Amino acid sequence: MGIRLYVGNLPFNVAEEELREHFSTIGPLSYLSIPTDRETGKQRGFAFVEFKDRAQADEAIRRFNNQSFQGRSLSVSEARARNDNQRAAAPARPSLSRPTSTAGTEPADPPGNKPSRNLGPDKPSRHGRSKAKGEFKAERGPKGPMREVVRGRFFGDVDDDDDDYDEDVSEDNFEAGVSDSEKDT
Repeated sequence: MGIRLYVGNLPFNVAEEELREHFSTIGPLSYLSIPTDRETGKQRGFAFVEFKDRAQADEAIRRFNNQSFQGRSLSVSEARARNDNQRAAAPARPSLSRPTSTAGTEPADPPGNKPSRNLGPDKPSRHGRSKAKGEFKAERGPKGPMREVVRGRFFGDVDDDDDDYDEDVSEDNFEAGVSDSEKDT
C-alpha cells in the first residue's frame, strides 16, 4: 500500500496533468485525486497524491511543502485517515441534549416548558462590567441612518446685503476700543 499525501492551497484552476507532472519529479505517482464541490462542480483547492515508496513521499513533503506552485504556496503533508462516523467537510458537533443521568443535574422543568440547553456556566464579565450596568451593543437593534444636526440658524432674508458688516477691520484700534476714524474727530 502506498503513502498518500495531502496537497493544500492549490490554485482552483489547476489541471490534473500539471499536478502529476509537478510531483512526478520525485517519482511515479500511483494515485492522484482532485476533489470537486458537489453543488458547483468546481475544484476545492486541495488534492491527494500517493507514492508507492515511503522515501519518495517523505522527499515530496520535504521538497514541496511551503514551495510556490502557480503563484501559491503549497501545503504538503501526510494525509490522515478519514473517520467513517464523521463527515470530512464538517467537524463533529457536541451534543446539545440534556444529560441522561439524574445524579448531580439541575431539577426537571415543570410540564409545559421547553427543556433548556445545558451549555455550561456563563462567561465572566469583562473589566468588571456586568449585564445590569448596560447591555452589549450586539443586543441593541440595528443602527439607523445618521440624523442631520443643525448647528446654527440664519435670521432674515438671504438676499439682503449686509453693508453694515463690511467695514475694514484693519482700521480698528482694538486695544483702545475706539476706531481710528473716531480718534481723528
